[in-house]
Amino acid sequence: MRTALTIAAACCWTAHAAAQTYPAKPVRLVVSVQPGGNLDLMGRSVAEKVSEGLGQRMYVENRPGANSTIGLGAVARAAPDGYTFVMLAQSGLIAAMMMRNPPYDPVRDFAGVSLIATLPQLLVVHKSLPITSVKALVALAKARPGELNCSSSGNGSGSHLALELFNRMAGVRITRIPYNGDGPAIIDLLGGQVPMKFDNVSTALSHVRAGQLRALGVTSPTRSALLPDVPAISETVPGYQMSIFNGMVAPAATPPEILARVHAEIVKFTTTPEIRNRFASQGVELQASPSPEQFTAYLKSEYAKWAKVMDDAGIKAE
Repeated sequence: MRTALTIAAACCWTAHAAAQTYPAKPVRLVVSVQPGGNLDLMGRSVAEKVSEGLGQRMYVENRPGANSTIGLGAVARAAPDGYTFVMLAQSGLIAAMMMRNPPYDPVRDFAGVSLIATLPQLLVVHKSLPITSVKALVALAKARPGELNCSSSGNGSGSHLALELFNRMAGVRITRIPYNGDGPAIIDLLGGQVPMKFDNVSTALSHVRAGQLRALGVTSPTRSALLPDVPAISETVPGYQMSIFNGMVAPAATPPEILARVHAEIVKFTTTPEIRNRFASQGVELQASPSPEQFTAYLKSEYAKWAKVMDDAGIKAE
């Protein structure tokens, strides 16, 4: 018994000592998408700010492929020593649900560090569709079940999930037209080949302001400061909310002292006025979790929420 206690005490002391001297070398931040996308740009901005506070460089390593599962799977298997982190969005949770044998478990294999940002979407329609409100869209969809089409990017994407959640909560059946990415989907929407789409505020805003698209509602719980005259969808469909999140996680069993240290630097990033204003102009709200533990709990609730949406929609693992 004494030996066991001695070993346990030594392990605790070693972990504490490691946290006290952390970080002793550069820290890797894996981004599981191609350079240039939203998650990549967020990761690079965060890494730059976190590096200042840690006193060691946090560098970005892009490991794209297989719908983000390559990079996430690699981090799930990495040593939990505080020198490997990974950016995570909804797509990372959903991708694992879409696979019969995923290379990671989003709930079991990661420890939350912090939420970093939420990105609401806009429900937009082509200017030729003669409706001006979510209420009118719901009425039209109920009158013509299955006849209205909505473009979206790949399975499990934010635009796909926003539509499935809307169908379920509004009690309608709008048909999804899948595209290989949001770019082609928005092109066909602008051309009038499809009448509607859930799209990121950052990409839809210019088309709305140019009069090419009409914004019916925003997917955040409340109205966006960028479009204060556009209602939240929840004003018509109570409880509806579909903001894409960006956050950071580490391999499970990473020492909590290290998670707390990096979390504190992320809080500084999300509360710096110049940084907040820069992202707000792009339709991105910076928001840190109160603690690493609360972000872990948030991930579990998001996983359960979307698992139910996918099950209700009949979306199966491939």
